[in-house]
Amino acid sequence: MFWELIATVFAGIGGAGIALFIRTLSKKKAPKWLVPTFAGLAMLGFQVQGEYSWYDHQKSMLPTGLVVVKTVQEEAPWRPWSYIYPQTMRFIAADVTNSAQNKIDPDLVLVDLYFFERRHLAKRVPQIVDCVQDARTDFTESFNPSHLQDSHWYPLNENDPLLTAVCQKAG
Repeated sequence: MFWELIATVFAGIGGAGIALFIRTLSKKKAPKWLVPTFAGLAMLGFQVQGEYSWYDHQKSMLPTGLVVVKTVQEEAPWRPWSYIYPQTMRFIAADVTNSAQNKIDPDLVLVDLYFFERRHLAKRVPQIVDCVQDARTDFTESFNPSHLQDSHWYPLNENDPLLTAVCQKAG
């Protein structure tokens, strides 16, 4: 985030420089307010471009085997352009390559989900996916396979991308 702030300041300096160049070409006939206006627009434009390119950039850096299973697009009143074109601010990726099928019950698959959010560190959350019951549950250090039915299962739609990605590999 620090480097993003530095880049934003330099975008503002660049915008102000363009306005100063325009004033020089016009022999100072262009209005003075052009300089702060160009600086502000350059900084705003840089931030908007960064917001919209974040998801594609993060997705391109994912290692092979991580599959995006959900994206979350957001709109906000302080970003009025997001009502026209919502921004992807969060997404979830499943580590399909390193998922493991249960040896006793092959319908159960252990998979790591990675939660990515703009300006936050990624979080890893291990999950157990039941490919037959179309459900998932949290896998913790204190997880006891003999108490599997006591776990809180979250239902998934049968066409859920997590089921599709994990259960196709398991099957």
